[in-house]
Amino acid sequence: MYIHLFKKIPSSLLFSFLSFVTLLTISSVAGAQEEVAELPAVSSEVAYVFNTFLFLVSGFLVMFMAAGFCMLEAGQVRSKNTAVICLKNIGLFSIAGIMYYLVGYNLMYDGVDGGYLGSFSLFSRSSDVDLDTGYASGSDWYFQMVFVATAASIVSGALAERILIWPFFLFVAILTGIIYPIAGSWQWGGGWLSEAGFSDFAGSTLVHSVGGWAALAGAILLGSRTGKYNTDGSANVIAGSSLPLTTLGVFILWLGWFGFNGGSQLALGSGADATAIADIFINTNLAAAGGVVAVMIVSKLTNSHTNVAASLNGAIAGLVAITAEPLTPSMGHAIVIGGIGGIICMYGMKLLDMLKIDDVVGAIPAHLFAGIWGTLIVPWTNPDTSFGVQFLGVISYAAFTLIVSFAVWFAIKAVIGIRASKEDEEYGLDMSELGTISHPDFTSTKK
Repeated sequence: MYIHLFKKIPSSLLFSFLSFVTLLTISSVAGAQEEVAELPAVSSEVAYVFNTFLFLVSGFLVMFMAAGFCMLEAGQVRSKNTAVICLKNIGLFSIAGIMYYLVGYNLMYDGVDGGYLGSFSLFSRSSDVDLDTGYASGSDWYFQMVFVATAASIVSGALAERILIWPFFLFVAILTGIIYPIAGSWQWGGGWLSEAGFSDFAGSTLVHSVGGWAALAGAILLGSRTGKYNTDGSANVIAGSSLPLTTLGVFILWLGWFGFNGGSQLALGSGADATAIADIFINTNLAAAGGVVAVMIVSKLTNSHTNVAASLNGAIAGLVAITAEPLTPSMGHAIVIGGIGGIICMYGMKLLDMLKIDDVVGAIPAHLFAGIWGTLIVPWTNPDTSFGVQFLGVISYAAFTLIVSFAVWFAIKAVIGIRASKEDEEYGLDMSELGTISHPDFTSTKK
């Protein structure tokens, strides 16, 4: 059967595919990154200014990713659910900011000291210039806050078109105020995984897998959309409202990711830091490109058409995969890591359908599955890490986030419910939840 398939493939396409694979192999083996010569650092005060500037600029790039998630999700859902997506995304970003102020930041960073969590207390910014810290305290809070909002955005897309908005917002408050900060304290807060040598540069696991595990727990308890799966186990394609809008969302996310990964260098006070950030930008870009191209090629070789939606998710998966270690890979390594991440996402979407787990936007394969891959592959390019410790981190975050998220979702479901009625789902959550519609020319308002 496969020989017959390859006979139908144009020789030019096969040549292009083989050339692409050859290029990746040569690049990943021969493209080892040269060490950057140590350059003189600037004065402490100038470094303070540059570091603060890096946090703030990178932070608003990551904030712009909220718009990317909103556009991606709005394009992937049907028009009758678009207004709910808009409210969910601006709502979750706002809730994340307030919860990270009330308890999240200090729970993640205050007095962790090799343990499992910080303190339950309000964050208090300092207006003093403390050159010992190297940056303004408010800039650090802002940069870390936009990361927690990203984790919540992952949950939004996966559970779209059938979850009630206020139970969703309640879960977001717990995720951003408690679950994510505790998980983050284990590594970025100097907790026990940091002491063990676990490495996650910008959050393939801390942000993306945590969001993915929370989404998976919710998707299982929530159930699939009406009409998604047939009695024989097959899945129906439920087309979204706007492929161009989805594509715009992906491009916005791609742009914001330069702040996500580049800002995670956490310093811009020396020539070496500036060079590192440039390398991170390049690797981030190439990983996304690798994810797109790999999915386009594989989907064409295995299907009659190139899968547009999977190719778009390939970019996201490539970005997620490189996020665990965007500095040490060569340019060739970055393409390979992103390319494999894209393919994992593509087949991860098929796996979820086999299991009848309905993920509207493919967030779980793109963020969870690709995040696991990116975390485990770190020792390939970073000799200071080990596969055993990376695996320990992956399973630790999986156990904690999945169990706690299940418990929270189950409690919310038992007390107030989490799913819209079948009738409301049929006519759209825009009307039932908000009493409004986004596309009046294409959406029925009759019930």
